[in-house]
Amino acid sequence: WVGLAGMPSRNIEIGVSTPTVADLKKHLALATDQWQANFCVVPLAHPRYWRDHRRPRAEQFTRSDLVLDSNAWCRLVVGKLSPWIRLDSADEALRKQSEAAFKQEVAWAAHLNVPAVMLPPVGSGAVNYAHCVNQALLSAPHIQFWVRVPITHPPQSTAEAAGGDEDGSSGTGAWASWNRLRCLCEHAPNLGVSLELGADLPDDEAELERWLGEPLRAVVTPAVAYLTNKRGYPTLSRRHQAALARLLQHKPRLLVSGRADAHSEGLGAHVQYLRYLVSQRLAPSQQERYEAPYYDFLQAPLQPLQDNLESQTYETFEKDPVKYERYERAVYLYLCQRHQPGGEPAVVMVVGAGRGPLVAATLRASAASGRRVRAFAVEKNPNAVVTLRGRCATEAGWDAVTVVPGDMREWEAPVLADLLVSELLGSWGDNELSPECLDGAQRYLKPGGASIPTDYTSYVAPLSSSRLWNEVKHFKDLAHFETQYVVKVHNAYPMCAPQPCFVFTHPSDARTVAEIGAIDNSRVAQLSFDVPLGGELHGFIGYFHSTLWDDGSEAVHISTEPSTESVGMFSWFPLFIPLRTPVLVPEGGRVEAAFWRNASRHRVWYEWALTEPQPSPIHNPNGRSYHIGL
Repeated sequence: WVGLAGMPSRNIEIGVSTPTVADLKKHLALATDQWQANFCVVPLAHPRYWRDHRRPRAEQFTRSDLVLDSNAWCRLVVGKLSPWIRLDSADEALRKQSEAAFKQEVAWAAHLNVPAVMLPPVGSGAVNYAHCVNQALLSAPHIQFWVRVPITHPPQSTAEAAGGDEDGSSGTGAWASWNRLRCLCEHAPNLGVSLELGADLPDDEAELERWLGEPLRAVVTPAVAYLTNKRGYPTLSRRHQAALARLLQHKPRLLVSGRADAHSEGLGAHVQYLRYLVSQRLAPSQQERYEAPYYDFLQAPLQPLQDNLESQTYETFEKDPVKYERYERAVYLYLCQRHQPGGEPAVVMVVGAGRGPLVAATLRASAASGRRVRAFAVEKNPNAVVTLRGRCATEAGWDAVTVVPGDMREWEAPVLADLLVSELLGSWGDNELSPECLDGAQRYLKPGGASIPTDYTSYVAPLSSSRLWNEVKHFKDLAHFETQYVVKVHNAYPMCAPQPCFVFTHPSDARTVAEIGAIDNSRVAQLSFDVPLGGELHGFIGYFHSTLWDDGSEAVHISTEPSTESVGMFSWFPLFIPLRTPVLVPEGGRVEAAFWRNASRHRVWYEWALTEPQPSPIHNPNGRSYHIGL
């Protein structure tokens, strides 16, 4: 969807909405040429055309579609329903008139092929409103329907609330009314929010954060919410600017609503001010540019013992500016603590060596510490082995490296190791078989030998994200709701702080084949979360925290858990754990859930279930939908 100003949809489009539009062609020319807007919100029917289903009128209810060409209709115009429509009115005659007008205007919008239709605010008991909107969503799936939701203040009059006599649109009531509508319409993907930032904003910052998990299609700034600066031009308060900057992270369309004479330069002064605010956003960092294509894009976790990474994937991970610096520091601290300069070389086995970034980090740590190492690079991917052998032949210092092609669990080591180094962690810590792989490898570790990492803990938190849940729903089967996904979570609202779930430490005390075979890597965790601000629970978000090395005076960590996050590290995205059915969590409510890690001889799988505020089925029992093969 591109406006006349040529602004691509990946940037922020700005539109205008006035109460009436007398001459559409002139209005579009004024808005796009003089005001520099990208689109206009236009009433679909004449504001004075009152329809009575019992006495049809002969005159036209709106302008002809020939006023604009089809390209302009679908690029420059968003339709707006008549404000008098009251779909839940207690007056049966008015309700029927409203239903007929609603269907007629939606049909006209579909005929024009406008990209979106603005719906009036929804009332608190708007069941018939939801019924009519749901029919429209199904009959016109190519149209986006934007529900206008004032973030704090109710509409100017209850007549604007199409849902009925109760507006329910201030503060938390606004979100509750929206959520009721969304649930009645089965979380339809073409139903979104047009959030109105009125003159006052909610006192609780979390109220704004909650909307970040909703399908935010547009942000409306009424002209009456603007202040006037010393030069007589419109400006927003600092609180409004901060709120808008937070919402702009999701790139909604911006909309100025008000009278065309709200300023001597019309709404163009407001549009130019919004364009200035958009231009003041900080340029994305290198990490943000890398992550942006993956925002809310679902990826199945790796099958580490079955999948071989491609060269491009290795190259991407190797560019991580944080991870290998932390690994190098951890190996350096280990060598300084456990070995002496000029002594026997420390035997270091890098298991799952890939193309050798951990081997290179180990060699740099050896040089920096003045301690010699004898390194083994164990790698099952035959294509990566080619690269490893090439580095041994061409790079300085790599003559101390022995390349071992094969599975680390099956290799018979010629010597015992002082240190195992690995990067087998998944987005949820243990979800890419790090425990099983390291258990199998530790049989060639010396008594008293060490592992980097020494431990890792998975974390989990309740998540509200209509976008992610709808992405899973799109597959239309049970299996996808019982699968965990690696995803750069963006359009989402974490409902509270994460809690630790599963903990693993390495190495264990097991040394013989029998002892290692008896290690139990199954886990169960029952967690309880206090949710201060209610919301729609769509699933959980998973993180991890890992200690690479701790010598007592300095600890080296890598983490995706928000409170200890390794800033700048992009090798791991969080994990999304969906629920089959979203659940409403009340204000000040509690979420209780259970998580299981199950392990057998041939596979590992996870199960999870919600127990409060209402029980859900246990997801993925016996790994019926998803497992990781051993």
